[in-house]
Parts: sequence; C-alpha cells; structure tokens
Amino acid sequence: MPTSPYTLAEPRVSAALTHMFEAAARDEETVSLVRGDLPHDRGALTAQELADAAQDIYMPVSADGGRLLYNLVRATKPATVVEFGTSYGISTLHLAAAVRDNGTGRVVTTEMSRTKAESARDTFAATGLDDVITVLEGDALQTLAALTQPVDFLFLDGWKDLCLPVLRLLEPHIAPGTLVVADDVDLPDLGPYLDHVRDTANGYHSVTFPVEDGLEISCRL
Repeated sequence: MPTSPYTLAEPRVSAALTHMFEAAARDEETVSLVRGDLPHDRGALTAQELADAAQDIYMPVSADGGRLLYNLVRATKPATVVEFGTSYGISTLHLAAAVRDNGTGRVVTTEMSRTKAESARDTFAATGLDDVITVLEGDALQTLAALTQPVDFLFLDGWKDLCLPVLRLLEPHIAPGTLVVADDVDLPDLGPYLDHVRDTANGYHSVTFPVEDGLEISCRL
C-alpha cells in the first residue's frame, strides 16, 4: 500500500518522476544527435528500426498533462486502462498511481523498444507500482489485437500516425462514456486521428485541453 493517499507524492514515485523529467529535458539534444544517424528517407526504416533509433529519447507527457491523466483516471475509476506508447514510463506512472489510489483496476501499456520496455519495468518495480502494470512489448497493433476485455480508459501517446489505427483496433472494446485521450495535438501526423474523433458522426465528442502540445480528450458516444 502507498505511504500517502496521493500516490504521486509517495517518495519512490516522486523521485522516479523527477529523475525522468530531468532526463527528458535533454530530449532536444538527444534528438539532434539521433537525427544525424538516420537516413534522409525515414520511410526506408521499419517501425522497429524507428523505435530502436529513438530508444534514448524520453518523449514524455508534460507534468501538467500527467497530473490531468491522474485526475481523469481517479474520477472515472476504469477497470482497465490501456496506453499506447510507454516510452520510459512517465505517463504510465501517472496512470498507475491513479489506479492504485482508486483501489481497483490495472494498466496495460505497450512499447516496441526493448531498451525502453526494460527500463520502464525496472522503474515500475522500484516504485512499487509494477503489480498494477502489464507491459506488452512489441508492435502495438499486434499485441493489442489479443486484448479481449473492455477498454475503460485509453491514452494514445505512441507514434502519431499509428494513433488512429490503434483506436480503430480497440473501438470494438470501447463502450459509450469511455474517455480516449491523445497527446501532442500540434503534431501534423496526428491529423487523421483528430479528424476522426472531432467528427461526431464517428461516435465521439472531443475537446482540446491546452497543456504543452495539447491533449485531445474524447468521449465515446
């Protein structure tokens, strides 16, 4: 059990988040180094090669975005939270802390990079939240295809061009009233996803929350 009713304030969780946010602050420097090692034509790389190339980049949700995720999960009390894109686990910790403080539920998260998945698992164990987190390593379109239970809260923060395919894959498991949240609305690759959830004919009511690069919060109708 956490030492505080607010798990994000539990010393192990707080220390892990502080460390990772500090590391993530160097992302721009890391990206510039990685970019020099990539071929000019990114389309020549497979998804696995792109994930491996980005294995040192944190690409985190913002601190305010993480706190918003925590509040949304606390309020909705989902039995199963699904996350597309673990990275090093910053957003996952916020989701899992909310699940733990709710006293029920679990987080299923996906990551293609073996390096990131291993590091995230170590962090989850160190914070004592690993018992409510399942990490699915590999291509999310394959690992999530095996999911059979309802998705009660969905957070999309992996490759932006895959957010819509992941959503469509999981839509049969998403009941009316379920919240679907996507990060980085300012990124062009998220455009097809945003077009989908902002059209009520597709079964969503959507609003943009203006934090950092923006979170799109959509309710399944």
